[in-house]
Parts: sequence; C-alpha cells; structure tokens
Amino acid sequence: MEFSCLNHPLKTAAIFKEKEYSYEELTECAKNLAFHLVNTGIEKGDRIAIYMNNSWQSIVSIYGITLAGGVFLVINPQTKANKLNYILKDSGSKIVISSGNLHPELFLAIKELNEINELILTEGEVLTNDSAFEFTNFEEIISSSEIANLPKIIPNDLAALIYTSGSTGFPKGVMMTHQSMVFTSWSLIEYLRLTENERIMLVLPLAFDYGLYQLIMAITIGGTLIIEHSFNFPPTIFRQIEKLKPTVFPGVPSIYAMMIATHKKTGLTFDCVEKITNTAAALPEEFIADLKKIFPNALIFKMYGLTECKRVCYLEPELNDEKPNSVGKAIPGTEVFLLSPEGNRVGPGETGILHVRGPHVMAGYWNNEELSNMMLKPGLIPGERVLCAHDLFKMDEEGFLYFLGRNDDIIKTRGEKVSPVEVENIIYKIAGIKEVVVLGFPDVILGESIVAFITTHDQITIQEREIQQECMAQLEPFMVPQKIILLSEMPKSSNGKFDKSELKKLISQ
Repeated sequence: MEFSCLNHPLKTAAIFKEKEYSYEELTECAKNLAFHLVNTGIEKGDRIAIYMNNSWQSIVSIYGITLAGGVFLVINPQTKANKLNYILKDSGSKIVISSGNLHPELFLAIKELNEINELILTEGEVLTNDSAFEFTNFEEIISSSEIANLPKIIPNDLAALIYTSGSTGFPKGVMMTHQSMVFTSWSLIEYLRLTENERIMLVLPLAFDYGLYQLIMAITIGGTLIIEHSFNFPPTIFRQIEKLKPTVFPGVPSIYAMMIATHKKTGLTFDCVEKITNTAAALPEEFIADLKKIFPNALIFKMYGLTECKRVCYLEPELNDEKPNSVGKAIPGTEVFLLSPEGNRVGPGETGILHVRGPHVMAGYWNNEELSNMMLKPGLIPGERVLCAHDLFKMDEEGFLYFLGRNDDIIKTRGEKVSPVEVENIIYKIAGIKEVVVLGFPDVILGESIVAFITTHDQITIQEREIQQECMAQLEPFMVPQKIILLSEMPKSSNGKFDKSELKKLISQ
C-alpha cells in the first residue's frame, strides 16, 4: 500500500458507492486507524475482527490492522450470532470493527464475551444504552491526528486468520503469515499477467480468500479495486460493469451460470473485461463457449485452490481448448505432486492425493494442532512441512492436473469409486442445463446411491430419463445417477459456492 502510494499518491485505489478514494487517502486513513489501535493497547499478534460488508471501511480496516501489527480476520456479514460468537471466542479477538446494519447479530454474539476490549462502529449506528462495551466511531478515528510508534513487522509474523468451514461443523482459522500472503500475491499477479492499469471488480466477500486477494493484488500492483457488496443483484452489477469498465472480473461457477442465463435471454456482453478468473469449484467445459461470448476480449483463467494455501494451480488461457478438463499446473514458485494412500508417488494417469509445496502453505490451524498435523505432512527436506489437500487428482505426462473430487466427496457405490465431477461434466453437456451438483447418499444395497441435483435455463423442463440416457451413453453403468432432482434454484453459500449441506437435507426430509 505505502509503495503504491509513494509511486502514485493521487491515483484511485478504490471505488465504492460512486466515490473514488486515492492511495494517499487509503494510506492516511489506515495509518490513523493503526495509531488508534496501538494507543489503545493493541500489541503485535493481537487479533482484530472485521465484521462488515465489502466497503471502503473494510479495506481501510485490513490495512490499518496490518500496520498496527495486529492479525486481521474478516468475518462474513451473513454470519449469525452463534457462529460469530464462536469465531470471536476461538480467535481471542480483542477488538471488533463493524457497521450499523449488523449490530443486532453482533450484540447477541458479544453479549457475554469479556475478551472484547473495544467495539469500533461506522456511522449511522443505533446503539443500546445498556451495553457494557466502549463504542468508538470509525470515521472519527480515521480522520484523527493522533500519533503512535508502529511496531516492526517481519515476514514470519502472523498477518491473518481466514476462517473456513470445518468437517466438525465449527469453522477453522487458517493462519497466514506476511511472507505467505506477499509471496502468494506476487505469484498470482505473475501468472494472471496483471499490471498497474487493472481495474478489478470485487463482488466476492472479503471473508472469502478469493475475494480478499482481489484487494491485495489490486493494491500491490497500484491498480484500482471496484468494491461491490455482493452479486445478489446481478442487474446492478451489470450496470456497474458498463459504467466503471473493470478489466478483471473474478467469479465462481454459480455467478457465471447466472451471467450465462442472462446472456441467453438478452445477449449480455462486456467488451471492457480483459481477464476473467474462476475458482471455488471446477468451471464446466460447457461454460467456456458462452463465457467467450459474454467476455469477447477476455482471457479465461481456470484455477484450483484451497484456503490452506490460497491457490494450487492454474491453466494458461491459451490451453482451454487443448486441455478442457485440466486445472493446469502449479502456480509460479511452488510444486505439486500426487501420492498414493501409502505415500508413494503415482504415475501419469493414476489417481493420487494432491500434495502442495511452497511458501504459500499455511502455518497451521489456529488453536488446533491435531488438525494441523492432519493437513501438514513431513516434506522433502528435514523440518519442512507440505500441505496434504486430501483431494484426488490425476496428472498427465506433461504435468497437467485433473481434479477428480475431494476425498470425502468421492462416492463409493457397488464397490466402485465415482468422481462426482466426472458425472457433473457429462450432465452439463445436455442442452438447457444450468447448474449440476452430484452427491452420494447411504444405500443399504449399493453402499451409496448417486443423486444429481439440477437447475435449467429459463426453467426448461428436462425429463429424468433423458438425463439418465445421456449418462448411460457416456459413463460406466455404476456411475449413472439413480435419482435426478430438478430444482428451481440451487442453494448457495455466502461465498457463492453450491451449498451441499442444504442439498443433503432435501434427501433426508
């Protein structure tokens, strides 16, 4: 941030609600927040939570906490009180920075949380008089003139906790150091071919690492970040794209499915966008042709990653047609390899468990050494730890990776293992299909039965038999879904991912 400010202080760093903010303003506001935090007793390594929508205030908070030597954690604004309470308690957060529209859930979450020393709120709050917490106005802080000595930060210091869903039902705090986040940012910048002229549109929550790194990359290169709350109202986003002319548009498959649906109705296109990126879930091959029509001048980057190392691999856009089902090779400066369950290297075309090596790998899970040891394994040199993703892949002779599924997503039916992704890719080939999620459910006879949840463009009616016939023509018999469920809308998480837990409820009801 400070380097970009030094090079072009008056350049627009961020656009939010029609207002432009310069690098000079961002730096000044972040420093004023940092001074306040240090003066109120925050020490290097203390955790500070940000619980608010994507906004100018949220990015000032991230950089202000960083300058103060604190560890920031961004909590999704849709998080309810019980889960919010758990994250605040687990992280040991000392300060919460939030906004007015979220205060009912926030007050419930911190009601009996004595560890919180201060609550910093943006303007427009309606506060209760009986609260035991000290409330401070965010806008007053960032416009103040108080000074403090900021701590010295080294690369090994903890920079952020990124909370992600856990198999136990409780979120896990992924620990990221300054070194890992800086390295990752430059690796992404290199392979995405980003320059200081980029205008990156943020429609993903900053609590999602994919959203967070859009901010970090934009500020690192001296570009401009266009901040939107979410993709909940697509027509609004489409108008903003037309007006503000972003050059980079990061999305997830569910977002692209909605854009494709609109394109089929209206011919939606955006000539200004030069790069689009996808992660969180595999981008179906069938989406590519439509995305090229929507973004005629854009390179399409297919990627795969997980929060524990941010990004694993990417496919060069020029290879989308040549390697349509691949997620590419390791990002610059890192290595990947596949091992059998016994720990042996697997050959080309064989299924193996993905392992990731590089400076981008997390330091571990906050307050969870047992789970950290499950994910971080002894590396290639003494003392090194590599990330075991527990995801199944194949690698071809040229080193390109092919995602088969998360280890716990693999369906075991009739004594065979089935990759949901492989079944989904076949169903996507059927005309009219919009979204597909394939899951396995316990079955006394089969072990697991295969169920495909499907939405269609314009609520087109597709017969279950038609889908099964296509699957039978393209797949081995044991891979054909036993049941097809057509939905009017696919349930999604706050990050835009398909919500598999909600889909499973449909079967259990």
